[in-house]
Amino acid sequence: MWLKNITLLNFKNYTDADLRFSDTVNVFTGNNGSGKTNMLDAIHYLCLCKSYFNPIDTQQIKTGEEVFMIQGDFDRSEKNEKISCGVKRNQKKQFKRNKKEYDKLADHIGLFPVVMVSPYDVNLIMEGSEERRKFIDNVISQTDGHYLDQLITYNRILANRNALLKQIAITRKYDPALLEILDEQLVMAGNKIFGIRKAFMDEFIPMFNQYYTYLTENREVVELNYQSQLNEATFEELLKKTVEKDRVLERTTTGIHKDELAFIISNMPLKKFGSQGQQKSFLIALKLAQYAYLAKNKGFKPLLLLDDIFDKLDDNRVQKLMQMVSHHDFGQIFITDTGKERVKSIFEKIEVDVTLFEVDNGTVENA
Repeated sequence: MWLKNITLLNFKNYTDADLRFSDTVNVFTGNNGSGKTNMLDAIHYLCLCKSYFNPIDTQQIKTGEEVFMIQGDFDRSEKNEKISCGVKRNQKKQFKRNKKEYDKLADHIGLFPVVMVSPYDVNLIMEGSEERRKFIDNVISQTDGHYLDQLITYNRILANRNALLKQIAITRKYDPALLEILDEQLVMAGNKIFGIRKAFMDEFIPMFNQYYTYLTENREVVELNYQSQLNEATFEELLKKTVEKDRVLERTTTGIHKDELAFIISNMPLKKFGSQGQQKSFLIALKLAQYAYLAKNKGFKPLLLLDDIFDKLDDNRVQKLMQMVSHHDFGQIFITDTGKERVKSIFEKIEVDVTLFEVDNGTVENA
């Protein structure tokens, strides 16, 4: 699968743009703030119906305008697929595949898999466990069409259980039978999600280890651990054990909504003890493992978007990374960087042809 072209209208800082891409390596160069990252985000939007950086669709519309549009042609299994989306203020987002609008956007997820690597990913390390659960859920959702529905079901039951716990606290009327019904529903939905997440992590962790070892030449010992309360006891047992605590706190304190992905370096938390370079290598290995997992489970190669990838990596790691993604099991790649000459030099050393674009204040030209 690869993206042949893209057309933008009033997307972020672009008034309009119309680009044709190579099916291998495409590089956007230009100063910070020129719009390089916005181009990658437009590609991400076409693939996953949303911005990588900002969940509010109307904030992607160029200042002073009323609507944005993105359109692109993908080559998927040697068949042309035209994807278009439009967002108008105060109206529902429109998303179309070959001119036919989707009944629900979830039907689009996974058809055109994509992996983004960005400085923004540091939130995976620095923020709370919700960010890391989202990472797991986003990867699985691109390979399992029913997973999102199961998550929605679980979150709805969880909200109902929390509302009941609050009601019990206010009215001081406790009906164990009603709570048991919600517990049964929560257990059924939670066990399904736990099983899928566990199977995913069993496959994913060896992929991560392989990429981190390659990038760092095995100089550091790291671990990626999937931590869940359901590893220690059944969901039913956990809910029974914590029922009094839940009543006091008026919320459900156990379940798959508490799952965590632990990042460890030399037996210590990466957040506190990893250097910026080590953290970046960890994140890149995480995203390359995501790419490998998607490629294996989809049967074709996703798009790979590398935003400002060379910052905080030493020259050796940069060269190893570019060598790997250019020569091995990777397909179409989009890269942003501030230095055109640096990019040229890197790819000349590893003897890989690139298509260069220069970005300047929302305009793009072939370099």
